[in-house]
Amino acid sequence: MLETLSADSVFEVLKPVQDPELRKSLVELNMIRNVKIDNGNVSFTLVLTTPACPLRQFIVEDCERAIKTLPDVKTVSVDVTAETPQQKALPDRQGITGVKNILAISSGKGGVGKSTIAVNVAVALAQAGAAVGLIDADIYGPNTPTMLGLADSGMMVQQGAAGEVLEPAFNHGVKLVSMGFLLNKDQPVIWRGPMLNGIIRQFLYQVRWGELDYLIVDMPPGTGDAQLTMAQAVPMAGAVIVTTPQTVALLDSRRGLKMFQQLGVPVLGIVENMSYFIPPDLPDRQYDIFGSAGGEKTAQELQVPLLGCVPLEIPLREGGDRGLPIVIADPNSASGQALTAIAQQIAARVSVAALG
Repeated sequence: MLETLSADSVFEVLKPVQDPELRKSLVELNMIRNVKIDNGNVSFTLVLTTPACPLRQFIVEDCERAIKTLPDVKTVSVDVTAETPQQKALPDRQGITGVKNILAISSGKGGVGKSTIAVNVAVALAQAGAAVGLIDADIYGPNTPTMLGLADSGMMVQQGAAGEVLEPAFNHGVKLVSMGFLLNKDQPVIWRGPMLNGIIRQFLYQVRWGELDYLIVDMPPGTGDAQLTMAQAVPMAGAVIVTTPQTVALLDSRRGLKMFQQLGVPVLGIVENMSYFIPPDLPDRQYDIFGSAGGEKTAQELQVPLLGCVPLEIPLREGGDRGLPIVIADPNSASGQALTAIAQQIAARVSVAALG
């Protein structure tokens, strides 16, 4: 044991303390900063790799225990902040200035609640303190403005040096661009592939995104033009596959997952939505309407993580319809807690990919 209390001795005892996800020393990762000692009172800044770190309290407690092994320590004060790492660049794909990580939320088929997952994950990350943007790339069925409470809003179009620049709408801490802002209520989008490719690229490169930790892309279902455009245009930190436990949904989710792998996009994991139904009058009951454990089995077979399971609750649907996501409307509900935990898992895996 070191016999004196100093900044050097604090760094020394913290060297064995690791980030549980990265499995590297906090000191080596430069996550311990601004160490100060005042009459036995030790303070320092812990810089996490994401504001949504799921193991934040665990890391803080590990640090406190290590420092208290030093002599003459009276108190330990930890100021926790975060610096989200930048995803690795790819030579053949153009990044977006100011955007650190681009994530796709995708599904093999429609109707599995992909947009619900995308919106709630985006809001949960924003609530944790991250700067978040959301692209509604489901051009033919743009629903995210309604889910984010922005159905009556719009995007401002301004003239910039390189042409038109879109100013995203904003609510619940999330910046949003969507085809829904450019259409009348009942107006269909009847486009072929090249036009869809063009609007997605505009949403990527001609939007005043500013500085973002995460840009989440709500993909259309399937394995078509939109997915190909995204994978080939920008360096993506990863994709999340949304499914239900139902066999037909799982079959399609496997195809979508394999598509991203073939395109060189890391698959961060699978989210099983509608895992079971919780009736409001019997909150202790669970009904496996769409089957059970399908997401877990598929994740094991394809050797990707199961990021979480989201139950089907009436307030979850109600929140989407009235523009108040469940992670805000009822964060302590079963679905709210599940979605917050999924957002934390996604953020953790993005950090591992960037720094691993």
